[in-house]
Amino acid sequence: MQGVALITGITGQDGSYLAELLLEKGYEVHGLVRRSSTETFERIAHLGDRVNLLQADLLDQSSLVNPIRDIQPDEVYNLAAQSFVPTSWVQPSLTGEFTALGVTRMLDAVRQAAPAARFYQASSSEMYGKVRETPQNETTPFHPRSPYAVAKVYGHWITVNYRESYDLYAVSGILFNHESPRRGREFVTRKISECAARIKLGLADSLPLGNQESLRDWGYAKEYVEAIWLMLQQEEPTDFVIGTGVHHSVRDCVHFAFEHVGLDPADFVKTDERFMRPAEVDTLLADPAKAREQLGWQAQTSFKQLMQLMVEADLERNEALSGRRRGRGVSR
Repeated sequence: MQGVALITGITGQDGSYLAELLLEKGYEVHGLVRRSSTETFERIAHLGDRVNLLQADLLDQSSLVNPIRDIQPDEVYNLAAQSFVPTSWVQPSLTGEFTALGVTRMLDAVRQAAPAARFYQASSSEMYGKVRETPQNETTPFHPRSPYAVAKVYGHWITVNYRESYDLYAVSGILFNHESPRRGREFVTRKISECAARIKLGLADSLPLGNQESLRDWGYAKEYVEAIWLMLQQEEPTDFVIGTGVHHSVRDCVHFAFEHVGLDPADFVKTDERFMRPAEVDTLLADPAKAREQLGWQAQTSFKQLMQLMVEADLERNEALSGRRRGRGVSR
C-alpha cells in the first residue's frame, strides 16, 4: 500500500479526481463529508466502497480531530471550501468560516492528531485579483477582489504560518481555473458547455452571461490533481503555481462550445447584469515554470479540447435524460 490519504471536499470535482488518482496509486483513501440534506455523492458514486467516508464539518474542530486521530493519515488534502465566488458576496461571513477559518481548524487538527502527516491546502488564483504583474507566479503579491479570494488568502498564509511555526509539512497549491465535465453547473465554463448542449438538443433557447471579456488561465482538473499529489512527494515543503500559461476570454469559451455543436453564439448569448461581479478580476495568467522544473508537471490539454470534452459530456448526459438526438433535436 502506498499510504493513507484523507481528503476534505472528496465529493467535489477535484476531490473525486484526486480520489481516483490515489486509489490507482494504491492508497487507502478516506474522505470527510458534511451531514447535509443536499449533499450529493454523484461524482464518487462509481468508486463504491473503495473510499471510506467519515462525517465531519470544517466548522466543528472536534469532528476533525477525531477522524484524523483514528485513521492517522500520511497525507491530508484540504479541498473543502465555499468555492463559488458570487455566493461569497451573498454569504461573506459563512465563506470566511469555511474557506478561511476552516483551514486553521484542519491545520490544528493535523498538528494535534497526526503531526507527521503531509498537508495540502487548495489555494486559488483568485487571490491575485487586481493583478500586480502578468503572468503571476509564486512571489506575485495578492490583491483579492471578492470575499472568497480574501478568505483564500487567509487560508494560504495560515498554511505558511503553521509550516514555519510548527514545522509541519504543509504546502499550498495556487491552482488557476481548472474545469471538467464534473464542474458544478454554477461555474461559467460548465454553464456554457451545458447550455450549448441543451440549445443544440432543443432544450433551451438562450444563454445569459455577465462579463465576457474576463481572461482566465483554464486547464483540465483531472491533470491538475496529479500536480497536487506531486507537491506532497517533494523532499521539502514549498508552494506552487499550477496553470497552463495560456489565457482565454469568456467569449473564447463561448466560441469553442458553440462551434463544437455547429451553432452561432450571437443567436443565443445574452448579456445579463445579474451576473456582473461587484469587483471584477480582469485577467489571470499563470507562470507555471516552477512546477514544470521542480515537479516535472505541465498541462497537456488545450482549453479548446477541454471545452469540446465538456460539451460532449453534456450532450451525452442531456440526450440520456431527455431522449433527444443532437442532430435534429427530436424524440427517439
